[in-house]
Amino acid sequence: MAGTLHGAHNATLSLKKSSQMMTTSEQDRWSRVKSRLRSNVGEDVYTSWFARMDLEGVQEESVRLSVPTRFLKSWIQAHYAERVLSCWQAEMPEVHRIDLTVRSAVRPVVQSKEAPAPVEARRAPAPELRSTATAPVSANHDALGGSPLDPRLTFASFVVGRSNTLAHAAARQVAEGRRGDPVMFNPLYIHAGVGLGKTHLLQAVTWAGNSGNERKVLYLTAEKFMYGFVAALKTQTALAFKEALRGIDVLVIDDLQFLQGKSTQAEFCHTLNALIDAGRQVVIAADRPPSDLESLDDRVRSRLAGGLVVEMGSLGEELRHGILKSRVAAARTHHATFEVPEEVLTYLARAITHNGRDLEGAINRLLAHSKLNNRPVTLEMAEHEVRDLIRPQEPKRIKIEDIQRVVARQYNVSRSDLLSSRRTANVVRPRQVAMYLAKTLTLRSLPEIGRRFGGRDHTTVLHAVRKIEALVSKDNALSEEVESLKRQLQE
Repeated sequence: MAGTLHGAHNATLSLKKSSQMMTTSEQDRWSRVKSRLRSNVGEDVYTSWFARMDLEGVQEESVRLSVPTRFLKSWIQAHYAERVLSCWQAEMPEVHRIDLTVRSAVRPVVQSKEAPAPVEARRAPAPELRSTATAPVSANHDALGGSPLDPRLTFASFVVGRSNTLAHAAARQVAEGRRGDPVMFNPLYIHAGVGLGKTHLLQAVTWAGNSGNERKVLYLTAEKFMYGFVAALKTQTALAFKEALRGIDVLVIDDLQFLQGKSTQAEFCHTLNALIDAGRQVVIAADRPPSDLESLDDRVRSRLAGGLVVEMGSLGEELRHGILKSRVAAARTHHATFEVPEEVLTYLARAITHNGRDLEGAINRLLAHSKLNNRPVTLEMAEHEVRDLIRPQEPKRIKIEDIQRVVARQYNVSRSDLLSSRRTANVVRPRQVAMYLAKTLTLRSLPEIGRRFGGRDHTTVLHAVRKIEALVSKDNALSEEVESLKRQLQE
């Protein structure tokens, strides 16, 4: 396995490729490989580990791919090397090698008449941000220089809509605070699915907080935090690492779901407690609420839940339209003649519903096609270029674990409560609702559902299903609750 997926020593090739446009055939082939990979590993695994993997280029018998963090790279190399290679070989039998790199968060902007810079090329930071983008917060340890920041991800470029209004307002409140001000809510915990804007908000907090040079604001991914702590242990500088970390005014941690290891989690818990008790601000983002981070210690989950927990929901059509207009405006800073007709924006907003990254990808494709072929953007062009970004409108495949998670959150109980033998009223009703949804929204048999709910008999499941069916027909409040749960699960 080790010989099939290789890590490059640096991202030089990746950076060179970022200044070039992928051909249409490469885009189509990459789309088919991703579809194969999604089918092979399942939607949950694909979203967790492969959603941010990009194709950098194809050369003879090798394919170059990139991911944003070292942790993702090492995990994919260790667990999914053969699968990634086999998916490519299904499309290109001549491929015998996959090179996986960690791409830089700031890609160069290439000014070239022959190869116009794509939208994803990073714009230079605003003048007031240049010093904070390059200067580390602390020189005591490499990790305390922070994770790379994308100059595009500021509050000015964040598009606000119904699904993210509260998260945006809370993040702005944190960013505008001053040293010594009382902390309104601590920690601020934002959770959302892939591509819905949580990293954008966290980096916006960091840019805004550092621009005033009044507070020390440090942005770290969970992987960077783990790397820093382990490196400090190896070099016997753990005490200096801890002291420097506890001197931060605002600690921003992204992708907390990737925090692994008992000792690392214990140190994170101590740091979290020390900062909060000292009145310092902590901002965290993850892909699920604290109660669902089952790999974390109970004390950490409890402390996280004690702050302000905000969910960023799926993007509505109006918000998707606003994001598209924002991306077109960003593209025009480098390509003044680039125009996307309103009818095309409306079509894209209605057709591409999954996440913001798909929307940005759509604008990148239109820009590339328009500039390289010297043709105006039309509706026909858009329909052809983004066809693989339009997800089938078939019902979402719902898992029993998803049902248990959503129901537990709705009724303020834990997933373990639903699986336990507890018979209190505040647990029995949610458990029955979850069993009812499992029967109506999945193809699982009654015995299988019983096994997934703590090893219960199929007659128990049948009783729960019939009970909820009878109540829904005469209890309007319960009927609305059940319909709301169905909508959440099907989004």
